[in-house]
Amino acid sequence: MSQNPSPDDELAGTEQPFVQHLMELRDRLVKSIVAVGVVAAVLFFFPGPGALYDLMAAPLVAHLPKGATLIATSVISPFMVPLKILLMSAFMIALPVVLWQVWGFIAPGLYQHEKRLVLPLVISSTVLFLVGVAFCYFFVFGKVFAFIQGFAPKSITAAPDIEAYLSFVLTMFIAFGLAFEVPIVVIVLARLGIVSVAQLKRYRGYFIVVAFIVAAVVTPPDVVSQLALAIPMVLLYEMGIWAAQVFIRHTKAPEDAEESASASS
Repeated sequence: MSQNPSPDDELAGTEQPFVQHLMELRDRLVKSIVAVGVVAAVLFFFPGPGALYDLMAAPLVAHLPKGATLIATSVISPFMVPLKILLMSAFMIALPVVLWQVWGFIAPGLYQHEKRLVLPLVISSTVLFLVGVAFCYFFVFGKVFAFIQGFAPKSITAAPDIEAYLSFVLTMFIAFGLAFEVPIVVIVLARLGIVSVAQLKRYRGYFIVVAFIVAAVVTPPDVVSQLALAIPMVLLYEMGIWAAQVFIRHTKAPEDAEESASASS
């Protein structure tokens, strides 16, 4: 026996066939790929893969001994490494478009109060990830490479392999980008009711220990880079606790808001 949808249900009558969902998903994937491809094409001609590679290698080259350069131990490395850096740069620049397509796909299935939660999280998570990458490139790399070259014996001539350097850069970018997502994780956990704000405050000491353990594992073995990752994680955890309280207060379902208002009156 069929049931009539509630007249108060915002999503009543918006259901779509499964095939139509797949078609929309395909279209949005194509738009995302096209956005990355267009940015990659622009970057290919200006500034070019070589210039992007030089920009990526600049923090290390600045701390190499005079006359030292990076080397390629594979025949195709001089072609593949700049191309990978080009694609990585294109994806990061096109990330807002990609996330907008993700938002456009899931938004029709969300209630109005849920949209007030998801859209700010999509925007803030993008910004935080890019800030983490920028912080790693402009601050952490210089400190790490200065420490490594200062610690190396004078009899060693540094000539890093470009593929190993690219792998290191990607690992560090992902580590710092994800570390800067701590507020988003805290907000989501609190909003879903998995943990309360009071519990998050009680777990503060445990998180500090975890932050330093994570920093010790994912960063090179120097104090500067470990502190550069651990301290922002702790500060962002505190920011997440504050933001979680704001989000919970402003993204309640209408019925929950009415119950809270009646309970407080």
